[in-house]
Amino acid sequence: MAEAHQAVAFQFTITPEGIDLRLSYQALSQIYLSGLRSWKKRISRMRNRVIKGVYPASPSSWLFVVIAILATMYMRSDPSMGLIAKIQEHLPGQTMLSVLVFSTLLWLSLILTLRFCLKLLLSYHRWMFEQHGHISTTTKVWVTLVRLLSGRKPLLYSYQTSLPCLPVPPIKDTLERYLESVRPLLSGPGFQRMTVLAAQFENSLGNRLQRYLKLKALWATNYVSDWWEEYIYLRGRGPIMVNSNYYGMDFLYVTPTPIQAARAGNTITALLLYRRKVNSEQLTPSRVPGTVIPLCAAQCERMFNTTRTPGEETDVLQHWQDSEFVAVYHRGRYFRLWVYKAGRLLSPREIEYQIQRILDDPSPPGPGEDRLGALTAGDRVPWCAVRKQHFSSGVNKRSLDCIERAAFFVTLDDEEQGMMGEDPVGNLDRYAKSLLHGKCYDRWFDKSFSVVVYKNGKNGLNAEHSWADAPTVAHLWEFTLATDAFQLGYTEDGHCKGEVERSLPPPQRLTWDIPVEVQEQVSISLSVAQALADDVDCHVFPFRDFGKGRIKKLKISPDAFIQLALQLAYYRDRKTFCLTYEASMTRLFREGRTETVRSCSNEGCAFVKAKMTLPQSSAVQSLRLFRLAAEKHQNLYRLAMTGSGIDRHLFCLYVVSKYLGVESPFLTEVLSEPWRLSTSQTPVQQLELFDMKNHPDFISLGGGFGPVADDGYGVSYIIVGEDMINYHVSCKHSFSETDSHRFGAQISRALLDLLSVLTPAKSENSQAQDKKQQ
Repeated sequence: MAEAHQAVAFQFTITPEGIDLRLSYQALSQIYLSGLRSWKKRISRMRNRVIKGVYPASPSSWLFVVIAILATMYMRSDPSMGLIAKIQEHLPGQTMLSVLVFSTLLWLSLILTLRFCLKLLLSYHRWMFEQHGHISTTTKVWVTLVRLLSGRKPLLYSYQTSLPCLPVPPIKDTLERYLESVRPLLSGPGFQRMTVLAAQFENSLGNRLQRYLKLKALWATNYVSDWWEEYIYLRGRGPIMVNSNYYGMDFLYVTPTPIQAARAGNTITALLLYRRKVNSEQLTPSRVPGTVIPLCAAQCERMFNTTRTPGEETDVLQHWQDSEFVAVYHRGRYFRLWVYKAGRLLSPREIEYQIQRILDDPSPPGPGEDRLGALTAGDRVPWCAVRKQHFSSGVNKRSLDCIERAAFFVTLDDEEQGMMGEDPVGNLDRYAKSLLHGKCYDRWFDKSFSVVVYKNGKNGLNAEHSWADAPTVAHLWEFTLATDAFQLGYTEDGHCKGEVERSLPPPQRLTWDIPVEVQEQVSISLSVAQALADDVDCHVFPFRDFGKGRIKKLKISPDAFIQLALQLAYYRDRKTFCLTYEASMTRLFREGRTETVRSCSNEGCAFVKAKMTLPQSSAVQSLRLFRLAAEKHQNLYRLAMTGSGIDRHLFCLYVVSKYLGVESPFLTEVLSEPWRLSTSQTPVQQLELFDMKNHPDFISLGGGFGPVADDGYGVSYIIVGEDMINYHVSCKHSFSETDSHRFGAQISRALLDLLSVLTPAKSENSQAQDKKQQ
């Protein structure tokens, strides 16, 4: 909009009488207000930099230090022990200025000391290993000190410089934990062979690689995150659709409005309000649930105005400071929708009005335009070549820039989705597949996230994985759903609230010049993506028999309970155990991302085998094994969170070996092991936004992802409230031995069986099922 106004803000013509200058005061006013908004944002950023720079102190504390120094000098005492006099030698006759210089230096020294103390305090992790209800005196003192040093209301990024760096574990400890994790998966000779390989690695190449890694840890903020982002995500040359991107769903039972444009209006507004909170850093820093311990917020920096651009060998993440528009796709056409006018965010009703204009636009797609998005769904190298040759100049570059520089991408889908109709189970599965890959060309999979709004008012999102992990996107989506339903709301007839300025210019249709060779590559990319999408088998189901409340009453960690149920379900499904991946966060450390919890443990396998041999094994024996397995899982999770995991350390050692040009048979074998069961919990982080007591139907479905291994399962779950667990199961049709519906049924059965283990009496129905299994 600002570009259009600049073009017509003034015009002039040369006449015999002179120059006739005509000004558009309305256009100039809007340009002025838009610029004013930009300057306000710059000033806000400068202010926040100052506040963050002095945290955990405050800017006003400088005045307190100055007054204290002046007061002591008034009492004829020298708190500087002669330093003020030394400063005054260089500033003759400037006593007050010397005092100010000394006070400022003292203030900065105090800030650095406080920050160092806070960093030391946040490096203490023993509290995580203490039993619930049995807190040591050391931990109690530690909590008090953390509260004192972080008592002032922090900004989003205030804690960043106080977070400790991720430590490099001793190589001996990592190898011991690795061998322990693969013991239940290998035969006797196989385990002996891996033990020999690990010993050879530790005694030869391992220590050399470890020294390089420690050197990087001293120099870099985080010794894992940059390599993890590049080598795990950005260097992948296959499709990111399904293989990397993941999705988030709408409410399960409720659709706030059936009007597509209205739902889009509120959703876009809520997302932009969240962006405003991120930019102004007014978003409350995330913490470990139930504690005062902060988590790293670095992943929020690239949430908006970000895209992944393809390269020949590696992709690149591009981020822009700001964007005043979103990109919209509808029925094969692309639009640029300005969401600000004269520096003012459009109201939800105005955005709805603009979206309705797009929906009502009868113009057809241009040649090759309708399926252009398939380029982002196919292989990366062809997309890079096409982008470089045909989208680096002219009208195609301008239109592509509009998509890539947009705050985010919006798809107005012409289908209806959700748990509805005569086949709610099947419709829920189709809803998941739609969000995961859509039609393979109606999403822009390179954007940091794409919002999908369906014809019946349902919505969801598809997120690119390289810039952030699921909890960061889940936090954004929780805010969006809650703001949409409870803060913005709708009128009685389902429209957004607010007034509409009818003079708003219409959304700008993007134009393209797509030659035949590009259309041919679009068709190739689409066929690759379509084959991948058709192969994915998704099943989404809510488990309602019991939830977190019942599990916690039995004094068991809900996550450990669910993970052991997954082990039992997989063993029943495939008659074997497998290497199991559970994502754990390492955001206790600066720029931390994830670590792997190897959930298939010796203790877990012992319990599953005992469960499968019931009633030969006693119920007491089974309960004892279960509690041992649950405690082991909790310990593995704590180790992963506190920087003592296995896989990120081994991964970085492998990267160092590649840089040095040396081969390690041990590392090569470890990193080639398939994760046939990949699991992840979507945490509920902002429960205060949802009034579950008065609005119990506003339950989030969570989200899911595609299978990591061709012959395995991907399982995502979200613990909702006290009485429900939502599951998202995925696998591939091409492997005949996996079936998402069958595995979902095994999960439900396993959950009920584990509950029976923890209760005094075992149900007759469960006993009968076990006998049948035997």
